[in-house]
Amino acid sequence: MSRSLRRGALAATALVISIASLTACGAGNDAQTLGVKPDNAAVTVEDVQIQNALVITQPQAGKKGPAVVSATIFNNGQAPQTLESISLPGTSATVKLTPAKGAGPLVVPAGGSVVIGGKGNATAVIENGVEGKKDGDVQEVVFKLSETGDVGLQAFIVPAKSYFEGYGPTEVPAPPATKPEKPAEKPTGEASAPATGEPTDAATGEAPAAH
Repeated sequence: MSRSLRRGALAATALVISIASLTACGAGNDAQTLGVKPDNAAVTVEDVQIQNALVITQPQAGKKGPAVVSATIFNNGQAPQTLESISLPGTSATVKLTPAKGAGPLVVPAGGSVVIGGKGNATAVIENGVEGKKDGDVQEVVFKLSETGDVGLQAFIVPAKSYFEGYGPTEVPAPPATKPEKPAEKPTGEASAPATGEPTDAATGEAPAAH
């Protein structure tokens, strides 16, 4: 092979390597543009698997109001299970469970799953919020199922923003109402006597005597 051909082969090889490197970098950049979600809590106990567990608070820090628990519960068993309650140990929080359709128990079907949080899904509302916690902290959450019993895990507390906006509490506290201003008080002086149509004496205020 001539010297010029060898130089051409080497140049072609270098070009292929450069393109491959750029492609790899591009893939990495594209992956980063997808965003990186925080690691969400997950746990498996017997036939039950809970994923993406979060406690989602009001979108504005410091605002008082209800929070919610968001999670996906998988039932890998042969029989359905009922989610009897969700509790937050160490707090006095009360969690109200509501199935996706109508009233009644929240059932996780055999071989199926239930999503808690988000439009059209079941809800778990922490009516009095999360006490003594702030966004970024973790909170123990216990899911009590009819067959498996208690399934606990540590869930992150996040505000209802960005990825979690559609999964947060739907009730946002309204701004405090302003009191209407009081009308100006009317003068308390006695009303003057109505005019009689007759002239009066400027000094005495009485009508002059007829002559």
